[in-house]
Amino acid sequence: MGDTMFIDEVTIKVIAGNGGDGCTAFRREKFVPMGGPYGGNGGNGSDIIFKVDTGLHTLIDLRYMKVVKGKKGENGSGKNMDGKNAQDIIIKVPQGTVVADSDTNFIIADLKDKDSEVIVAKGGRGGRGNTAFKTQSNPAPNFSENGEPGEEKILKVELKLLADVGLVGLPSVGKSTILSKVTKAKPKIADYHFTTLTPNLGVVKTKDNRSFVMADLPGLIEGASEGVGLGDKFLRHIERTKVIAHVIDMSGLEGRDPYADYLTINKELEKFSPKLIKKPMIVIANKMDVPSASKNLEEFKKKVKCEIYPIKAISNEGLDDVLIKLADLVDETPNTPLYEENEYLSHVLYKFEEEKPFDVKKEGDSYIIYGDKVEKMFKMTNFQSDEGIERFIRKLRKLGIDEKLESMDVPDGAIVKILDFEFEYHK
Repeated sequence: MGDTMFIDEVTIKVIAGNGGDGCTAFRREKFVPMGGPYGGNGGNGSDIIFKVDTGLHTLIDLRYMKVVKGKKGENGSGKNMDGKNAQDIIIKVPQGTVVADSDTNFIIADLKDKDSEVIVAKGGRGGRGNTAFKTQSNPAPNFSENGEPGEEKILKVELKLLADVGLVGLPSVGKSTILSKVTKAKPKIADYHFTTLTPNLGVVKTKDNRSFVMADLPGLIEGASEGVGLGDKFLRHIERTKVIAHVIDMSGLEGRDPYADYLTINKELEKFSPKLIKKPMIVIANKMDVPSASKNLEEFKKKVKCEIYPIKAISNEGLDDVLIKLADLVDETPNTPLYEENEYLSHVLYKFEEEKPFDVKKEGDSYIIYGDKVEKMFKMTNFQSDEGIERFIRKLRKLGIDEKLESMDVPDGAIVKILDFEFEYHK
């Protein structure tokens, strides 16, 4: 995974397939004098589905998909033949992917399990053929319905790594060295203050044969939660970790005060999310092979209540005890959901639905009727037949359009529009 190829945030537009149109047809059989309706329904449009693929570790593939478009369902045909449903479109994403609606910021799904999948945009249902509209009072309806439009959304897709332990600390404190010593991960290690550009993941095995996943999260720089440096980009990967291991350079060689470093990191964590600072945390006091480190550690212990583990990462000294402690904490810390129920789209949907089927605004001398429900009704109306148009106008009346226009004192004969359909208003 090269530095430039680790993509963990992508915005993508998805347009599910429209439903196929219903068919208007009649039986034309020699010995059936009054041939009834015979038009089939349209097929459903394709859903767009995100599905976890455990072989993926970055959202790089999504970066090149600016728009994902579903296919339209097949139109219905005569002899009551229904159109085929369009095939769903499946997009593979890494485990740990969070999908949110870009307009509302509500979470559509948190794909944290290895077999998770979710419909991110629902295909439109097929329109009904004229057979479906047959009633006692209208035994031969001369209209059918167009397919329902597929859902259209702009999604914010984020990858939040699935690690049990997150290593945090300022740049150059030795996080990458620790990870390279305790796992098979091969992070790039360098003495530079800018910091690792990608989170590195590795599986840790303890002396007593337990294992957990550790992530070396790129070094936080003061102000990271406000977007300074790269830190805020990576704080999202700490959100899932059960335990935080805070690595401190105890040597103070570069003129840094270990306690000030400790406060800096904690401040950034808390600013990003108060939940982070409540996670179980231990301090790993690194670079204890430097003479000044012991004195600094004594001072540090007086100010910090947290459990502190002195180590010499470069020679592996003290690491076994740290890993046993981390494994204990991972075992005893329950999994907590990343999001509250009220942050999910499914939780809030019922509040929005049916709130307002339409609204009316004045533009020049015309009056525009708009709103999701009324526009969907319009798109599903087949205006090729008078019966279809009459049905549309009946449905508008049922929604209360007449009362609304009357309350706005719309003059007789004024032009009223819905999308590209115009009619004259008569009281």
